[in-house]
Amino acid sequence: MNNIKRVCVFASSCNFLDSSYYDAASEFGDLLGKAGFDMVYGGSSLGLMWACAEKVKQNGAQIIGVMPEKLHNMGVYTDECVDLFVTPCMRSRKAKMDELSDAVVALPGGFGTLEELSEMVVQKQLGYNNKPIVLLNTNGFYNKLNDFFEEIVAQNFAREESKRLYYIASTPSEAVEYLKNYIFEDIAITKEQIYKR
Repeated sequence: MNNIKRVCVFASSCNFLDSSYYDAASEFGDLLGKAGFDMVYGGSSLGLMWACAEKVKQNGAQIIGVMPEKLHNMGVYTDECVDLFVTPCMRSRKAKMDELSDAVVALPGGFGTLEELSEMVVQKQLGYNNKPIVLLNTNGFYNKLNDFFEEIVAQNFAREESKRLYYIASTPSEAVEYLKNYIFEDIAITKEQIYKR
């Protein structure tokens, strides 16, 4: 049994995506809440963020928002969060989300989601955490990113072991099952693995 209680969800805040993305985000939030996981997220009332968070809350779990001051001043936050942390900037926002969560799931998103996901993979690679990191691959959204990850490994910019740092789930149910069954392990890549052949 793992000790995952809060899941950090990175996702798009866009309201103009294909409806299938909102459906999958809602399904994931529904399953997350029913499984008893609380959700840490960007605190937005928009996009895939809110499609997921709303369902988590409807199923009796808590949603915790973390938003940089600049976005908070734009008024895009929701009052539905049990806690809403306002940070000075995006960097401090990521640190707070990391502090509050036991796992990370990236739903489809833009440059912000990619940047957040990349930082968490590196944090795990260096041994700063051993959290599960999941990419929810709705509509094959992350296929090309995974191809790029494979290319990074193929050209020796990262070791083969790096592919154990994250998990790509095809469906919301697969993502939640992975979180339920995740076994915490130390898979930080060593100096010898990086610098020696």
